[in-house]
Amino acid sequence: MNPTTDQMKRGEFLRSLGMSSAALMAFYCMGTGLTACSSKSDDPSPGTGSGTTPSTGITGNANTSAGAINFTLDLTDSNFSKLKTAGQYVLVGSLIVAKIANGSFVALSKACTHEGSDVQYRVTQNDFYCNNHGSEFSTTGAVEVGPATRALTQYKTALSTDGNSLSVTA
Repeated sequence: MNPTTDQMKRGEFLRSLGMSSAALMAFYCMGTGLTACSSKSDDPSPGTGSGTTPSTGITGNANTSAGAINFTLDLTDSNFSKLKTAGQYVLVGSLIVAKIANGSFVALSKACTHEGSDVQYRVTQNDFYCNNHGSEFSTTGAVEVGPATRALTQYKTALSTDGNSLSVTA
């Protein structure tokens, strides 16, 4: 093969590595923005959120693998002030925290129970959606549309009386 004139296609390259058809399909689904396998063709209309846990504006433990969930978000901090607006969400450790359409707060495990991809909040549908394969969850974490079969874990939220901090606990 002449490197200046011939190009190998992605599938040919992967087959040359000895990957099976199933592995190729899994790679294809993950390698194209995690949307190639989705059964949904419509825009999920997500709220706007943040995909990383900021280093400021949070106190306590927000990671389920490190023990019990017990943390407080400072809603005056620029990392979390968006949560003062309905339809906004942030990913914090292993959770997604959203101010849903009715103005209340919801904290759920962020990993879809089908294959572990992060879910996002969709304000127009008032639900949580997984871009990987199209699973949909209610604001309580219950499965509304599969392929997921188990609910997301729901956590307790409590807004301070001054509205400037949000506590999340197991």
